[in-house]
Parts: sequence; C-alpha cells; structure tokens
Amino acid sequence: MMKIRMFIGICLLVLLTSICTAEEKLPLGIVLEKPDEGPSVKTEVGYMVPYETVIPGTDVKYKMIPVAGGVATIGSPEMEADRQDQEGPQFEVEISPFWIGQYEVTWKEYKSYMAMHDIFKGFETHKLRLLSEDKNPLVISAPSNLYDTSFTYRNGEEPELPAVSMSQYAAKQYTKWLSLMSERFYRLPTEAEWEYACRAGTKTAYHFGDDPADLDDYGWHYGNSNETTHPVGQKQPNPWGLYDMYGNACEWVLDGMLEDGYAKFSGKRVSTADALVKTKELFPRVVRGGYYDLDPQDCRSASRLPSSDDEWRGEDPNIPLSPWWFTSGPALGVGMRLVRPLEDGLSMKEKEEFWKADVQIIVEDVDFRIDEEGRGARGFVDKLLPKAIKELRDKE
Repeated sequence: MMKIRMFIGICLLVLLTSICTAEEKLPLGIVLEKPDEGPSVKTEVGYMVPYETVIPGTDVKYKMIPVAGGVATIGSPEMEADRQDQEGPQFEVEISPFWIGQYEVTWKEYKSYMAMHDIFKGFETHKLRLLSEDKNPLVISAPSNLYDTSFTYRNGEEPELPAVSMSQYAAKQYTKWLSLMSERFYRLPTEAEWEYACRAGTKTAYHFGDDPADLDDYGWHYGNSNETTHPVGQKQPNPWGLYDMYGNACEWVLDGMLEDGYAKFSGKRVSTADALVKTKELFPRVVRGGYYDLDPQDCRSASRLPSSDDEWRGEDPNIPLSPWWFTSGPALGVGMRLVRPLEDGLSMKEKEEFWKADVQIIVEDVDFRIDEEGRGARGFVDKLLPKAIKELRDKE
C-alpha cells in the first residue's frame, strides 16, 4: 500500500511539474486554462488574458487587454455630408486576435524611451555598445532633447497623463524600442484594428449608443476637458475594458488617409493587411478617437483626423523640422496606444516595416539631425540594454 501511495505521489508531482513547465514556456498573456473571471480569448495555444508587465530596466508598468478576432465593419453609417469623403463608404475587415493597451501610452512610459537620448550619448562617450553593421536591425533613433518644453508639455507632463505631440515616426520607434527590450512584438494598431477595438462589438455611433450627450461619462472632450489632457483611466471603459478610446488624446494608427476615404474598399471584405493604407506621403496620416479640444460628434467610433504639415508643426523653429516632435494645433493632443498581435511569426525585416520611417524625407531629417547637428541619438536595443545602462550609470 505504501509503495502504491508513493507511486501515485510521484505521478502527481511529475504531472504538476509538467503543467508548471508548460505554463512557464507560454508567451506572456497566454494561460492553459480558461480563467474563472475577467476577459479571455480562446486560441489554439491556450487562452489570451490581460497582462500587466514592466518596461525592462524600470519600474514603469503597462497593461494589455486581449481582443478576439472577428469581422470589423469600418466606416460610419451615420455620416453627415461633410464627413462623406473621410468616413465612407463602409466595408468589412477580417481581424486576427491581438492585445491592445488598456490605456494610452503615458508620459512615464514614453519618457523611458526619451531617456535613451542621453544614454546613447553616454555609450558613445565611454565607447560602450558601439554600432556596427550586424547591429543595424536593432538600431533605433532616440528623440532629441526638447528645445522648448512649452510646446510638448503645454498640457503638463505628470506621469499618468497621455504622452502627446510625438510624430508618427517617433511613435513607431517607441514600439520598436519596447519590442526589442521585451522580446515581444509591439506596434501601432492599423486603423481597422483600432476601430474594431473601439466599437467593442457595437454598431452605434459610440460604443455606449448614439447620443453625444452621454460622452461625458466616457471621454474628455471640448465640453468637459477644460481644454487639456487628463490622467488616463478616469472615465468609464468600453465593453472590452479599454479606457479613453474617445477624447483625451487622439491616437496614431499606421494608415495614411486617402482623399476619397474608403472608396477603394467599398462593399468588400478584406484582410487586415490589405486594409492597411500604405503611403509614401508624409501627410496626411490618420489619428483616431478625437482629443480634448474636439466636440463630442468628432469623437465617434468612426471619426478620423488627418495630420497636417502646416497646422501640426507650424511653430517649429528648427530647420529641418523635427522628425520626432510636432509643436502646434491638434498635434498637442495626439498620442498613441500599443498593439501586440497574437501571431508573431514575422521576421525582423517584416517587423521593421511597422517600425521604420517610410518616407525618404524623414530618413534624411533623422540623419541630418543626428550626424550633422548632434541632436537626437542612435543606439541598438536588445535584452542586455538594461544591464548596460546600469554599467553606464556606475561609470558616471
């Protein structure tokens, strides 16, 4: 009898060990068993669940929420005549599962990336982590130190405020930096992914219905914001647990904006990749969700705002104009939100398409700023970077 009990005990121990080992090998945000509470998304490898983690080398946390795949109807059924060109006609997009940031990226998160400027400069001074051709896939640019904080921090720089006024290029470099630090693939959402997550399965103008008067409970807009951003997460979330999808800060997506809206997609069902509007034009690019200085009707699920050369960096005194920062108009209310796709079988070259400067003028501006003016910095990023930063600080 004693031997039988010992055998059963050993079997249970082996089973528990194998389960724990399997759990340890799963990607962050995946569990084997469906949780009793909270959102979860069933996949072939387990259940996607919310996760909170830290930016490596810091104590700064961020939280991601799972979103199931499905078919998104993009565009506005209730569009008015003056929005016809931007928001219609409607079409469908097949969406694959992904995680999305529960909140907009905050200043405490974004400043961890901004700090790379002085860190990369320090590496140069002390001849640490020198750049070489084999490191090229891991190289990012870090934003130049701000020449006038009254532009970028016009709405404040408290840690829980959404980070704003970065260019789309800088937003994409942030996602590359975080991806390489964490060894998980982050990027900006496509426009279709963003609207799908914002609507959260609803078909009304807002996820809470059609009445703009109800927006006070869910977002900061012209009527209740006192013309400034507010700490993230103070309003009610949408049905999928995402905060500030309306108002507070507009959010960058990957897409460019076409003059005729979605005309080329009219009546079609396309993949997320095919729905992505790639462009070689610097302007206009799309931001979503509306911001604190817009009326409620301009913060609907389908609302789109185009970036603008004249309005968004008209006050920039630098020549060339900054590739990392905008300085005026709506840009002072433009931020970002992270997406992490469930499927991560892309090569580094394919991921770089989501991270890089996609117009030559940005490439040239970055090179000129860093190589000629000494503003901005380059360095390579990998999981060893936090240790190298500590070594640098010990030297200094």
